Amino acid sequence: MKKPLLAALATLAITGAGTAPVAAATDTTGTAAQATATRTAAPDAAPAKAAAPAIQAVDFAGTVALSNCSGSVIRFPDSADTDPALVLTNGHCLETGFPAAGQVIVDQASSRTFGLLNASATQVGTLHASKVAYATMTDTDVTIYQLTTTYAQIRSAYGINALTVQNTHPTAGTAITVVSGYWKRTYACSVDGFVHRLKEGDWTWKDSLRYTSACDTIGGTSGSPVIDNATGKVVAVNNTGNEDGARCTVNNPCEVDEAGTVTVRQGINYAQETYQIPACFTTGNKLNLSASGCALPKP
Repeated sequence: MKKPLLAALATLAITGAGTAPVAAATDTTGTAAQATATRTAAPDAAPAKAAAPAIQAVDFAGTVALSNCSGSVIRFPDSADTDPALVLTNGHCLETGFPAAGQVIVDQASSRTFGLLNASATQVGTLHASKVAYATMTDTDVTIYQLTTTYAQIRSAYGINALTVQNTHPTAGTAITVVSGYWKRTYACSVDGFVHRLKEGDWTWKDSLRYTSACDTIGGTSGSPVIDNATGKVVAVNNTGNEDGARCTVNNPCEVDEAGTVTVRQGINYAQETYQIPACFTTGNKLNLSASGCALPKP
């Protein structure tokens, strides 16, 4: 998994590959339960302006910095401006520790805060969670927080819109940008392909997105939105990479195909697709795991 920053510092030499910006240096708290984690790494890629001809540019507007991870304010195609806003990050970034394999958390009270960034990665405000709407590390690796403010209130106060989650499967070869609110850094690459099953320690993820090698994300980029450069929409959430070449261990995920063949790709990083999430949130951004088309794991 792409590690939360504290876990990365505690367990991985690779997390020393970058130096935290001054603004992020104070944002390094985490829980003891997060002593192991996933990490996401990419080289010092330039912001993807040249790769995003159909939009102004992939920038930081709407991304957030957590205490130990990255994230983004998200909305779905049918969300209303008056709905409570949501923040997307990884399941392994949950403040209470990693969900166990098979565990699904819904409607759990939370008072977590998020530093909201503008287009140039300046923190312009602090957003507050009211609850964990959904979190799991089973089949996928996501936490979705519900905020105390609506999309309209965020836009009115800060002039920032939420990022829209694409509700269709991403496509191989698509130019993408991983946007880390924690590190205030972007990673540009392409979708290399998709993985039937990605196994890491006790966890298994389905239909994971594999990056080309240019996205060599680091600890603290966990939970970063993966943006389709052409549409500006979120197609995945950054979560892990194989650091040491080990097979199916923590911080060293392995790929398993339909026939059960295992492939290890040292230095390659991954994200979990998000297209399946919108079907599970109905009117008012309310979670409904029984809604038609919702395939997220249930408690």
